[in-house]
Amino acid sequence: MTNVVATNQTILVVGGGISGMTAALEAAECGKDVILIEKNPSLGGRVAQLYKYFPKMCFPTCGMEINLRRIKSNRRLRILTLTEVTSVTGDTGNYSVTLKLSPRYVNENCTACGACANAVTAEFDNEYNYGLNKRKSAYLPFAMAYPQRYVIDSRIIGTEEASKAKAACPVNAIDLDMQVQELKITVGAIIWATGWKPYDANKIQPYGYDRIPNVITSVEFERMADPLGPTGGKLLRPSDQKEAKNIAFIQCAGSRDRNYLKHCSRMCCTATLKQTTYIREKYGDEGKANIYYIDIRAIDRFEDLYQKVKQDPTVTFIKSKVASITQDKSTGNPILNGVNTEGYQRYSTPYDLVVLAVGMEPSVDFTQLPINITLNESGFIEFDPKNGGQFAAGCASDALDVNRAVQHATASSLRAIQVINKVAGAEA
Repeated sequence: MTNVVATNQTILVVGGGISGMTAALEAAECGKDVILIEKNPSLGGRVAQLYKYFPKMCFPTCGMEINLRRIKSNRRLRILTLTEVTSVTGDTGNYSVTLKLSPRYVNENCTACGACANAVTAEFDNEYNYGLNKRKSAYLPFAMAYPQRYVIDSRIIGTEEASKAKAACPVNAIDLDMQVQELKITVGAIIWATGWKPYDANKIQPYGYDRIPNVITSVEFERMADPLGPTGGKLLRPSDQKEAKNIAFIQCAGSRDRNYLKHCSRMCCTATLKQTTYIREKYGDEGKANIYYIDIRAIDRFEDLYQKVKQDPTVTFIKSKVASITQDKSTGNPILNGVNTEGYQRYSTPYDLVVLAVGMEPSVDFTQLPINITLNESGFIEFDPKNGGQFAAGCASDALDVNRAVQHATASSLRAIQVINKVAGAEA
């Protein structure tokens, strides 16, 4: 049974992505006791799935490594993975929280040797790569996963596959008898750093994501560009695995539209500008990027990146909201149909690959949880005094880029620390 010591002077951080790690570390390094929980098997969140950050085009592994080093050296921070909140009661300075801990089926003896993965044959869609390839039923979520321990997929428990994995482990790390646990803790403040998820492109029927193989999403393209991703860094068409050199990007795919997402996610434009550099990186002058946009929202310091991409002769900007995407059956090419709003010329233009810049929405539907917290019309957590000692961090509060999410998480951590300090002062 997992034992966790928590009091009304403990801060609970829900979500182990970049915002959750930031909030937890800032509070713990200020001397506060912190419990950081994550529903997935490891920390990292969406940032761990990026190939590069914008605007500097550096790799997230650097920032991840620094945060993990800070986590490992801080004794005030306790981490629980595969853990979710099921209920919250109480009020500021005295919350009672119920947690559900799902089994990993691998204990702390694990050395990440990979013997269990070598022993099994069953495969499932790889969540880390947005289902673009398969992973084994015994797996390490990704190279920098923390904790650095394998996971046994619950779908093979009770089968011969699970027995093979257990028999192969040289350090007796696999425990197939692990069960779901419920844990009740008391905390003084809660930081919701539950992050975001990509808008479901299947809902945008005119763009054919569900029926045209060579229409993909921006998050899938990001994984595809990564040398450690599902295609080894090659930009390949899903239909025939041929290299895609003439690529179209559709901005606001489902965003700023009352039929889908009403809000602007603010980072999609800059993410596409970044992704055009991947095409140049792979193909030089042979690659072509074509951006269909309503308007480009590259604000503040991202303006420099926008200007740099605009000067690239391999990148073309087409001011248009694409009406529909059809498919050339003979070539598999997606065909973009619409009107160029600068020249009012109709087009039906084929491409090797189409990338939908999908928007961001909250990863958690808080209306379905027994939690009293204020939300805006898009489902993000509002800053509201009625929330008491509960605060949003990063993309739980709004659609934000990494830099702004980290800044927001730091501010939320300070607010939670103020709550804890008042609790300590009242009890002194």
